[in-house]
Amino acid sequence: MRDLVMAIDQGTTGSTVMIFDGELNVLGKGYAEYEQHFPKPGWVEHDSDQIWESVEKTIAMALAKAGVGGERIAAIGITNQRETVVAWERATGRPYHHAIVWQCRRTADMCAALRKRGLEEVFQQSTGLLLDPYFSGTKIAWLLQNVPAFAAAAAKGEAAIGTIDTFLTWKLTGGVAHVTDVSNASRTLLMNLKTLAWDDELLDILEIPASVLPSIRSSSEVYGTTKGLSMLPDGIPVAGIAGDQQAALFGQACFEPGMAKCTYGTGSFLLWNTGEKIVRSNNRLLTTVAWKLGDEVNYALEGSSFIAGAAVQWLRDGLKMFSSSPEVEQLAASVPDTGGVVFVPALVGLGAPHWNAQAKGVIWGITRGTTRAHIARATLEGIALQNYDVLKAMEKDAGAKLELLRVDGGASANNLLIQFQSDILDCAISRPTMVETTALGAALLAGLAVGLWKNKAEVTARWKEDRRFTPTMPSAKVEEHLVLWNEALGRV
Repeated sequence: MRDLVMAIDQGTTGSTVMIFDGELNVLGKGYAEYEQHFPKPGWVEHDSDQIWESVEKTIAMALAKAGVGGERIAAIGITNQRETVVAWERATGRPYHHAIVWQCRRTADMCAALRKRGLEEVFQQSTGLLLDPYFSGTKIAWLLQNVPAFAAAAAKGEAAIGTIDTFLTWKLTGGVAHVTDVSNASRTLLMNLKTLAWDDELLDILEIPASVLPSIRSSSEVYGTTKGLSMLPDGIPVAGIAGDQQAALFGQACFEPGMAKCTYGTGSFLLWNTGEKIVRSNNRLLTTVAWKLGDEVNYALEGSSFIAGAAVQWLRDGLKMFSSSPEVEQLAASVPDTGGVVFVPALVGLGAPHWNAQAKGVIWGITRGTTRAHIARATLEGIALQNYDVLKAMEKDAGAKLELLRVDGGASANNLLIQFQSDILDCAISRPTMVETTALGAALLAGLAVGLWKNKAEVTARWKEDRRFTPTMPSAKVEEHLVLWNEALGRV
């Protein structure tokens, strides 16, 4: 009996696999971290073989914890770090180079040169994105320019490239399916938002042959079936794909225009569903595809902050302030405020709406009385203040004020952070019982494709709120925070 769904959530610092039943109960979960590579300042890479090994390991862990065999799995859904790209040999699956991670800034000069040529408007009109090294297109161009073996194989049609969803689908299906979905393709700087196809003009500008790219599909359909795996039987449909932030929007049941969510992971990502309407941003946000179900396409506005949970990891690993990330809340709560300290977590540049690839992190306002606790609290507040800038830009583009924001991701469990977020945004915040909504969204998309759930209404009925946060901070205090934040921003 195939009655369960497996979700693979391949993230920036680790891979998670979760197994859900029809009522969205989590029966088993596996998680494994893998190594981060920093070959030069501002460069970030992953070993794609290590990514795959982590996925194999976590699939086995999740099945073991669930106490079930692979024959119970009705479908597999994939969600992934979106803009990260990997190139491999079609015949063997051998990678030509480490995966270039979304955080990597190596193509900053390439993006600047394209802007100097007056091409940002061309890219933005077609893709809804800005020219920033964050996105996949310039990463692919860099690989073609700097990895001779890949360039030679690409010219012969012997090479493949894709985001991590594409790589995992290829591996799961034994090299049969070279596909991506519209949500991931919309993050590459290469897909036209209207046609949902690779844009020939943009491919020409970046000198990328279309033959290396995957085919673009919907977010919920059978792309292929498992083949030749050690940890799963053959024949399981791989049936759902969405980039991590779009998967979280889906997992949060934000199905109607005007609904929004913020995911606190390595970075923080705020998405506002705009329905079937492509809303162009006048405030340096992104227009992206949320998902495609059958013939229905949903779009979204997005604001991305590159560093959120990663700032807490830096306090833990870089500064050795505590031994586990959850300890940051207790440390931060041990002081009533930051003592005037402001932390701008621009550790890999600034994302929306500033888009400053050269920005550096700033801890400002330190005095002789500053303690670890003040810096910990300033870190949490800095994460939230980034989102203030994003949401205010988003409200201008949408022409409406957001009344309720749904939150998820690991750091959303931090009550101090989320209460401050509610205060600074002047907006109610809803946290669901299931905060790992990226995995949930992938599972839902896969389950819908094979008929485990009939429609989105069944999904909405299963979404449950854990806690609601409402603003309590006086407006004068909010304004004081914003003045200090903007002063610190001027120093990055």
